[in-house]
Amino acid sequence: MSGTKQGFWAIARREIVRMQSRPLYGLSMIFAPLFCFLFFTTLMGEGLPQSLPAGVVDEDNTTVSRSILRNLDSYQQTEIIKQYSNFAEAREALQKNEIYGFFYIPKGTQEKASSQQQPKISIYTNGTYLIPSSLLYRDMKTMAVMASAAVGREILYAKGANLDQAMGFLQPIQMDMHPLGNPWLNYNVYLTNTLLPAVLALMILMVTCFSIHTELKDGTAAEWMSIAHDNVFKAVSAKLFPQTMMFSLMALIYLILLYGWLGFPHNNGFWPMFIAAELLILASQGFAVFMAAAIPSLRWSLSLCTLWGVLSIPISGFSFPVMGMPPALQALSYMFPLRYYFLIYVDQALNGVSLVYSAWFYVALILFTILPLIDIHMLRKAAHEYTYLE
Repeated sequence: MSGTKQGFWAIARREIVRMQSRPLYGLSMIFAPLFCFLFFTTLMGEGLPQSLPAGVVDEDNTTVSRSILRNLDSYQQTEIIKQYSNFAEAREALQKNEIYGFFYIPKGTQEKASSQQQPKISIYTNGTYLIPSSLLYRDMKTMAVMASAAVGREILYAKGANLDQAMGFLQPIQMDMHPLGNPWLNYNVYLTNTLLPAVLALMILMVTCFSIHTELKDGTAAEWMSIAHDNVFKAVSAKLFPQTMMFSLMALIYLILLYGWLGFPHNNGFWPMFIAAELLILASQGFAVFMAAAIPSLRWSLSLCTLWGVLSIPISGFSFPVMGMPPALQALSYMFPLRYYFLIYVDQALNGVSLVYSAWFYVALILFTILPLIDIHMLRKAAHEYTYLE
């Protein structure tokens, strides 16, 4: 037992020395994650993009049209930067990416509205930029509906209706909306809670694969195995132990940043997400060891791990719903550890449901952790026979 402990800690100390000798480890394990944590949280610090440039074409130039434009410019997401004299000029500005959209009020709008002839107000947005165009479209459409209601209210007033009668006619059914989980519709809450662990998982995949294959490439794998007394499980676990501690520290930092400093929702408390983050670290390491053992080539193994880490971001379901993907991609999504972390985040942090409903997701991350049991014997064989492939 004492020899086993000595071998484990000898390999762990050896790995620390190797990590200190290569600046790449510090860059990948400390500086890159911290930079991404700060970058993404500050990038979306306002929650939603603010003051998106927009234009207007007011050919009517009446008190109603000017009131519409003043109200539109008062929205946080919309900033009217220029009023164009005609439609062609505004369209050219939109095509040059000077504005994300423009509001078009044709001549005679107030006159037609007063005579109940249903004038048309047009909204143009640049769909190439999905988020800004969607936000501008929402503001402009809301303003158009409000303007229509205001005109209708004035007509009803002229016919002798009071405020309650006019509003009962214009809006017979009131809507009471309650966005759950993220009532502020804050992009920072929604995106960074998955982007930050995704970046960390990507770094883990690359560092784990690199650290194992450099042993084979440098010809030091036999020495590594001999210290572990040819026990490949002890060799791998001891080698990854210092990395696990460092990545756990990074995970703790982003969890404190999100749920402590920024105060993002975590309805079931800190620990369910901390456990999920730890299991994501181990699951990512397990997948990387599996790939490293299966493909004895640094270039190919590292490339596949990087590809898997990058693909996990769009396929995990936080940017595009998995239910909307083709059946083949829906099945493939469950082969990515980040997918289960995202589901745990939705259940535990946002919805606050019982841990029972997330138990399978935790188990899935554990299964990724033990995935190397399938082929880890190949790593021991490669270490002894020096079968490294260039």
